[in-house]
Amino acid sequence: MKRINISTYAKFGKYTKREKMVKLLRDYGIRDLRVLDAFMTIPRHCFVPENDVERAYRDQALSIGFGQTISQPYVVALMLEALELKPGYRVLEIGSGSGYVAALLSLLVKQVVGIELEKVLTQRSKAILKTLHISNAEIICGNGYNGYPAKSPYDVILLSAAPEALPENILSQLKPNGRLILPVGKFDQLLVLYEQVGGKWKGKIMGDVHFVPLRK
Repeated sequence: MKRINISTYAKFGKYTKREKMVKLLRDYGIRDLRVLDAFMTIPRHCFVPENDVERAYRDQALSIGFGQTISQPYVVALMLEALELKPGYRVLEIGSGSGYVAALLSLLVKQVVGIELEKVLTQRSKAILKTLHISNAEIICGNGYNGYPAKSPYDVILLSAAPEALPENILSQLKPNGRLILPVGKFDQLLVLYEQVGGKWKGKIMGDVHFVPLRK
C-alpha cells in the first residue's frame, strides 16, 4: 500500500512537534503506519484556536469554541487504526468540529463526508481544508444525529461526539462489511466498534473515553 508523503505540509511548520506526537502514539501502541503517517503529515496546529497553537501537539483535547473540542490525538489514532481503513473507502464522520479528523481521513481513504451542527465551525473547517488543498473531504452543516443517508452507503462511519445510545438508522447506512466506531454514553462513555459477525451487527468495547455530547 502506498505510503503518505509526510512532507506535504512541511511549510506550515511545527514538524518537530509532530514527530514527538507521533513517537508518543507509537509508545502508546499505535502500529498502523499509514495512520501514523497521516498524523505526521497534517498540521494539527492549523485546526486549533490561535491561543492554543503551542499546545496543539500535546496528547489532549482542546476547546474550539461552541462547547466543542478537537479530540485527543491518541484516541483519534486508536479509532482510525481500529477501522482498518483502505484507500478506496468512503467515510462519514459525524460531528466533524474543527475538521482535523476529516483531514486525517482524507489521506487514508478516497472520499470523506463530514457533518457538523455548528455553522461557524463548518465554515472554519471548510476554509482550513481549502488552505491545505484537500479536495476529497466535504463538510456539511446539518444535524448528523441519524447519520447522513443522502450519500450512503458508507464503508465506515465514525462519530467524533458521543450520543447517549446508538442513534437509529446509523447502521443501515453502512455497507454489509462496513464498520462503525463511536463513543457512547452520557457520563461514563465507552468507545465501541461495530462490525458484522455472522450477518449480525456486534459491538466490541475498545475502552473508556470522554467526548463532548452529540447534539440533535
